[in-house]
Amino acid sequence: MLSKRIQTLSTSMTIAITALALELKAEGKDILSFSAGEPDFDTPIEIKEAAIKAMNEGKTKYTAVAGTPELLKAVAEKLKRDNGLEYQTNMIQTNNGAKHSLFNLFQALIDDGDEVIIPAPYWVTYPEIAKYSGGKPVIIETDDTTNFKITPTQLEEAITPRTKVLIITSPSNPTGSVYSKEELEALAEVLKGTDITVFSDEIYEKLVYGGVKFTPLASISEDMFQRTVTINGLSKSVAMTGWRFGYLATPRVELVQAMNRLQSHSTSNINTITQAAAIAGLDGSVDKRVEEMRTVFESRRDEAYKLINAIDGLSVIKPDGAFYLFINIKEVSNNSMKFAKDLLSQEGVAIVPGIAFGAEGYIRFSFATDIETIREGIKRLENFIKRM
Repeated sequence: MLSKRIQTLSTSMTIAITALALELKAEGKDILSFSAGEPDFDTPIEIKEAAIKAMNEGKTKYTAVAGTPELLKAVAEKLKRDNGLEYQTNMIQTNNGAKHSLFNLFQALIDDGDEVIIPAPYWVTYPEIAKYSGGKPVIIETDDTTNFKITPTQLEEAITPRTKVLIITSPSNPTGSVYSKEELEALAEVLKGTDITVFSDEIYEKLVYGGVKFTPLASISEDMFQRTVTINGLSKSVAMTGWRFGYLATPRVELVQAMNRLQSHSTSNINTITQAAAIAGLDGSVDKRVEEMRTVFESRRDEAYKLINAIDGLSVIKPDGAFYLFINIKEVSNNSMKFAKDLLSQEGVAIVPGIAFGAEGYIRFSFATDIETIREGIKRLENFIKRM
């Protein structure tokens, strides 16, 4: 008999799409995938060379659970240099990706019945980890009329005596929306006087477009610094998805110590070679390559945005960050899962249904692929819409 805890986890609604895509591909069908949540670029050579150097020097043993002193220092220096945030190394933990950071946080903070406020559309893992940890997801719904951002009024109305955590993701997966400094300040005002901890998922911070400025949530005020746990990593900014590197930072040393105890009994330290490689991704030496990737993503965004909005029945807001278009399909369908399955089977185009992110009537289209593939995929999408 499975535990009640594990039975709270739902199977990802995208699995059906993924399974069908693999099945069709195995049959020799021409499948174009726009469901990827990872850059199509290779990891910068400087990072690879740092990993090779570490292996050749025999740096292949266990390390401290939170990470090597050199790595923790690199994270602290990155947060100070890029974000203006001062953390001591004992305020930082490195993890097997930002998902692992979130898992540790939920396990360390959430008791049965604690409420977790999650704006929708949301990354699919947020409510699942909240439920697994005994928490109750409280969803704040948004749509494209507000650029998928919550308002201070919505936040205030969602808070109850059981509220323990608020999750803010900026830039957002799946919508690409980015909160301005003023918008974050307004949300911070609502939180004053509460004991709510904020998980700020900033994994896409380097991928912002059109002159938009990224604002770290912990930089808003001293109050926000104290209540915010910053979650980040290198998967998106320097194309290190498979390396599995994430980190978190909080001035609450006792929280980091608690998570170190948990991690010591689960994964222990993260991959030692990844730790050495991550330093090269954090120290600013690959910033030029990051900017090159960002520029390419921006040009893809601009063209995909234009092409999608030229299709009758579809509309999309130009995202300020990340590498997704969150397309409104409400004029042509009220069932995003069926839409996604039919689009895949009829046109060989794989996207993610909005219902997976808590937002029916939308689909997520990743532009983390080459421009010719994007053009062909959107052409097929248009053909599909015309036949509906």
